Amino acid sequence: MHILHHHIASVEKLSLTTTGCPLLIQCRNFRVVHFVVPRERDCHDVYSSLLRLLRPVSYDELYAFSYNPKQNEQQREEGWQLIDLGAEFERMGVPCDQWQLTDANRDYKVRRESSSKMLLTMSCDVFVRSRYPLKKIRVRILCNCTHITASKYPMNCRKLQVQEQRPFPCPDLFLPGKEAAVCRCSQPLSGFSARCLEDERMLQAISKANPNNRFVYVMDTRPKLNALANRAAGKGYENEDNYSNIRFQFVGIENIHVMRASLQKLLEVVGTRSLSVTDYLEGLENSGWLRHIKAVVDAAIFLAKAVTVEGASVLVHCSDGWDRTAQVCSLGALLMDPYYRTIKGFMVLIEKDWISFGHKFADRCDQLDGDLKEVSPIFTQFLECVWQLTEQFPQAFQFSDWFLIQIHEHVHSCQFGNFLGNSQRQREELQLKERTHSLWAHLLSEQQNFLNPVYNPSFAETHPVLEPSTQPWNFKQGEASSLAVKSSMSYPVSASTPGRRLHHPGLRARRPLSTNEDKVFWRNMYHQFDRSMHPRQSIVKHTLMLKESSKELESTVRALQAKLQKFGVSTSPLELHSRQKERNLPARPQSLILGAPLSRKEAQQEDEEEEVYGEEVREDVPVGSGEERTVEGSSATENGYGELQGSFDSKSEPAIVSLEFGVARMTC
Repeated sequence: MHILHHHIASVEKLSLTTTGCPLLIQCRNFRVVHFVVPRERDCHDVYSSLLRLLRPVSYDELYAFSYNPKQNEQQREEGWQLIDLGAEFERMGVPCDQWQLTDANRDYKVRRESSSKMLLTMSCDVFVRSRYPLKKIRVRILCNCTHITASKYPMNCRKLQVQEQRPFPCPDLFLPGKEAAVCRCSQPLSGFSARCLEDERMLQAISKANPNNRFVYVMDTRPKLNALANRAAGKGYENEDNYSNIRFQFVGIENIHVMRASLQKLLEVVGTRSLSVTDYLEGLENSGWLRHIKAVVDAAIFLAKAVTVEGASVLVHCSDGWDRTAQVCSLGALLMDPYYRTIKGFMVLIEKDWISFGHKFADRCDQLDGDLKEVSPIFTQFLECVWQLTEQFPQAFQFSDWFLIQIHEHVHSCQFGNFLGNSQRQREELQLKERTHSLWAHLLSEQQNFLNPVYNPSFAETHPVLEPSTQPWNFKQGEASSLAVKSSMSYPVSASTPGRRLHHPGLRARRPLSTNEDKVFWRNMYHQFDRSMHPRQSIVKHTLMLKESSKELESTVRALQAKLQKFGVSTSPLELHSRQKERNLPARPQSLILGAPLSRKEAQQEDEEEEVYGEEVREDVPVGSGEERTVEGSSATENGYGELQGSFDSKSEPAIVSLEFGVARMTC
């Protein structure tokens, strides 16, 4: 068993027992490992070492700076050049008549957290973007907006001080056919009554850049109560009375603290085996995890409809612009653009909307010894939202859920440099492209392992924009364990037509759900180390799943045999067996278990040249007992080691590991 230090989230030393000192390790990839160390002193040494290793104090201690995949410098550079955001904006159709490029952010003085040194601005009479601003009044607005100080504009403009690293509106997605742009920013410093003319002009600029629709939807991804509380601190949200061209909408996605607590509750429920069905379902409902997933997907649907149905530009923001905003914008882009549903396109999407726009991976993923209150599963939540979409539209995505899981693994492993740090400026200061390797090159080299077998490229022609349903029965808690339950979730009753103002589905009339809902747990993410059958799992569904898996494996074997035959390599089992017998096997050790002599079966193996298949290793007990035992990797008692304790008191028992429901149990 191999566990990276950076995957370890916490280590707990439990009370001493008669068998030894237990050690509980919980990992960020949802693995839970139990160790039982016979000597308390040894357990304390392991415990102290792990505590030090799981909380590095500097970036140089992270695995990425020592990882060596045996690549030369040219291969390293090529790996980092696979994703080109400049080419991505050209694919969108920018720069164009409405948007132009500027290097105002070349020294990160405008947007310190942005990955791009380029800013966007409108070519009409307005300013916008963090990659593209405008022409006629660009200089004046840039001066007014990028040199704001707290003394001159204490409460009315969006925070732009470099110290605070608050982003102002910048484009994230541009649809040439609709001439509509999706922009993102932070909350304005509006307070209860303050105004900012520059901020109003920026939104007018976004509006004028879209000749098809003069209105701009402003999506505040926070709950309204949270936004009102921020108003008391001089922040807040846009007042529609001061903006003549906006349509404002709250979304209601909770903050990082609520999400962190929700995931913890979810893991506690699914990791407990002794719960009754009623307690299990109540625990899942009380965790609120699916409600949060639904809120994010609802917001992305609203964004996609505003752009594709009404042809309107949309401005998305939360408090800071790097958590809920990243979730909604990236998920909305996934719904609107089929390119992002491919393996390469999904990498570009993460690079653009998460890494480039300054999602705080170091804080949210707890890369260094910092404030634990900043840790939150924001990116994990996004990956589950994507998985929910792949379940509803399996033909639309080139990648399988294994691709999502691998990305999640390496976000926390710190093995590659892509996700290190909190901003692009910080990554450049760390010289990550010169000192570490890119994850994207690694994933692309193994993309055959991540292909979705039911992917249909022509599906994008008939369904260019995905329209998922967020009614409860369309949401899944995972694959494998199907539970028919009565849910207390509610679903929206709303409608929107072109030309009418869109309403967020979570804000219209609701009625309780009285029908049954199938809830299933995403085992491949949260229980990926568990391959046993759940007590409440349907035997029929499990059998069908195993049957389909066997068919896929058989198909893979036939494909590999065809490749071997193409290269002139025989795939005959008899010929392979004869080649193995010709090999000179190295001498075996005298014992595998506690110094016991070789069994009669092992002694005859060289003479008869038999080959033993299977996972069970049968060995005789010492001569004279007349019995045989089977070693299956269970417990010392089950293996009969207790019978030998008198003869081998000075020898410790071998390490025993078992995986049950995602929990590894090891006895040393």
